[in-house]
Amino acid sequence: MGMPQRFDLLVVGGGVIGLSVAWRAARGGLRAAVMDPAPASGASHAAAGMLAPVSEVAYTEEPLLRLGLASLDRWPSFAAELAADAGREAGDLDYREGGTLDVAFGADDMAALEEIAAFATGLGLPARRLTGRECRRLEPMLAPSVRGGMLAERDAWVDPRKVTAALLTALERRGVTLLRTRAAALETSAGRVTGVRPATGGTVGADRVVLATGAWSGGPGGAGAPAAIEGLPPGILPPVRPVKGQIMRLRSPEPILGRCVRGTVHGSHVYLVPRADGELVVGATQEEMGFDTRVTAGGLWELLRDARELLPGVTELELSDAVAGLRPGTPDNLPVIGPAGPPGLWLATGHHRNGVLLAPLTADLCAGDGDPGLLKICSPLRFQEHR
Repeated sequence: MGMPQRFDLLVVGGGVIGLSVAWRAARGGLRAAVMDPAPASGASHAAAGMLAPVSEVAYTEEPLLRLGLASLDRWPSFAAELAADAGREAGDLDYREGGTLDVAFGADDMAALEEIAAFATGLGLPARRLTGRECRRLEPMLAPSVRGGMLAERDAWVDPRKVTAALLTALERRGVTLLRTRAAALETSAGRVTGVRPATGGTVGADRVVLATGAWSGGPGGAGAPAAIEGLPPGILPPVRPVKGQIMRLRSPEPILGRCVRGTVHGSHVYLVPRADGELVVGATQEEMGFDTRVTAGGLWELLRDARELLPGVTELELSDAVAGLRPGTPDNLPVIGPAGPPGLWLATGHHRNGVLLAPLTADLCAGDGDPGLLKICSPLRFQEHR
């Protein structure tokens, strides 16, 4: 049986966002396809997988907090349904709920945590203040210099590599077509987007095209950036920029942490995310370096230096992997989700540090199953109106 000439939904971009959108559509009975030359190999492959809307709360980002909490609520059913669709056990995604322990070393760090905890509890969110001794009781391997902390009890985490692998399997089992090629241009007719012309030639028709191309959603970006998709109306692409993040994976015979740990060291944020198999993810730098994906000695040194302040034994672990990914950042740190102008075109990008967290919500919003108020927060039109 040949490939259909037309799909109900064509997603351009095969990261955790694009794959989730296509999977949700297929579960809803739509004939879907994903176009990406190397799915699951970009930012999703590098990500640590923290599902941490509470521990990342900031006073100026309450809309982002709303989005994060709404998506976090969806994660248990998302993980269970995905595992079932992929023919895996429920625990195979390494989805765990144990909270995030945010620790402080000095008086200024403690004061900042106190303010964040007060802000979170004022919104009705669980954020428990802890002394240094209580922090070490929860995580005995922490440094003696930890002065105190905050436990964001609702936070969770997952292994993004296992999630994207399960999504690819689930898509195949659902009959979703995976087109391993680059999208060269949008096809339009009478002002409506009708499909995509792949780099390999021909046309793939679709009733709706969703651009989920992550850090490359903003168009041409200089050295290292792939060619932009042609045929887009002027002013449609959002101001998405790449934010480089270097991250490393260490390994020990068994887990040395029971939950995610974060801290601020020398003014830099560092986090440690444990896996059930003994892997420990240490991340991540935040660098405005364009489309540079090199792993540098300086970046890894900074991560190890800061991680050692939190967990002195970390330098004894085996280095198993080091990668750099490009997060899709936006000026207001909010994602870009929704119809983008011409009928038939949607965007699903700009998730920055929260792509894995926001995958279930993004998939639901693109399927028309979500709070219209949340979709309004993410609307691509907010940038077009400013222009």
